[in-house]
Amino acid sequence: MTQAASSDLIDSRYAAWRLLVTLGLMTLGGSCMYVVAVVLPAVQAEFGVSRADASMPYTAMMLGFGLGGIFMGRLADRAGVHLTALMGGVFIGLGFILAGLSTNIWWFAAAHALLLGLLGSSSTFGPLVADTSLWWSKHRGIAVAVCASGNYVAGTIWPALAQRGVETHGWRSTYIALGVVCGVGMVLLSFLMRQRPPRVATPAAGSAQALQSQRPFGLSLGKAQTLLCVAGLACCVAMAMPQVHIVAYCTDLGFGAARGAEMLSLMLACGIVSRLISGAICDRIGGLRTLLMGSILQGVALLLFLPFDGLVSLYVISALFGLFQGGLVPSYAIIVREYFPVAEVGARVGAIIMATLVGMALGGWMSGKVFDLTGSYHAAFINGVLWNALNLSIALWLLWRVRRMARTA
Repeated sequence: MTQAASSDLIDSRYAAWRLLVTLGLMTLGGSCMYVVAVVLPAVQAEFGVSRADASMPYTAMMLGFGLGGIFMGRLADRAGVHLTALMGGVFIGLGFILAGLSTNIWWFAAAHALLLGLLGSSSTFGPLVADTSLWWSKHRGIAVAVCASGNYVAGTIWPALAQRGVETHGWRSTYIALGVVCGVGMVLLSFLMRQRPPRVATPAAGSAQALQSQRPFGLSLGKAQTLLCVAGLACCVAMAMPQVHIVAYCTDLGFGAARGAEMLSLMLACGIVSRLISGAICDRIGGLRTLLMGSILQGVALLLFLPFDGLVSLYVISALFGLFQGGLVPSYAIIVREYFPVAEVGARVGAIIMATLVGMALGGWMSGKVFDLTGSYHAAFINGVLWNALNLSIALWLLWRVRRMARTA
């Protein structure tokens, strides 16, 4: 096993190089989260299922992603992210290929849940975000944001390529090609991640920082963790509505799946910008205020989908949605690092990431179910606004408690 690196490598040129490799792994590993939305109309038509059933593979994959993230995070703590990235590359390759060979919606969903989610893409987001936070100190917020942006780089690149593949070669051949490219790419990049991160010092027992980390927001560790998990779930239920169903929404409006894929790519490209800006803001105002800002802006963007459904307006709103919500998920990792014990950061970040993925899974399925019940996406957007309001209320309450504690002190 490779020994832990010297603390001199924190904020170093090597850390920057490692961050670039991490970005590549995130881009390849996050591909399956977005191409499934592109092939949703074609899969629904070929297998003859409802919109809710066609959304189930995405839901199953995100649930597997969340559960697998806990296992992969613990494995990365013990053996390093090299092993988890290597495993992820193998299983993502197999998952895409087997999904492309599926003969029914349940086989298709199982490949997404077990191979692409539980054992594949789960090796990327949580473990790599936690690993990145250990290599940076002065610019931890922007470094974590760059790492997490790989998820949106994937959303920018792969939907448009997948849509072109579906139009020219069919969704099955497209999935098999993705399996080869993403699987092989991740395996090769994993060998550049063999160096273990520097050990992180913990606050001295009895120090102010140690005492504060045992009562984040003036709450017990369990209550604070639960609130952040609920907030993460709620914001991602709202986030899933446009991300999962924008292609199908555009198809229903008569604009075609290609326009929807372009909007999804635009949305996620703007999400990259949002994450980088939010990371820089995190380094200045902290994770909790950044979460509050992102929650307000995401709610505004969701409300804009209600009165506007023209082609040009949907392009504009998709870009705004990407710009407004991109910094939400990375802010949770910064909040945990700021308010919780250092020794528990990895496990607690993994739990919150799992909650956000459950939210994405629930939101993707719920939006499809609401569509099946009402025949339109109008009610689904309202549902997203209500879940976003729950996230906003938690962020406001936690910030109020922090300010009250500061005044009391």
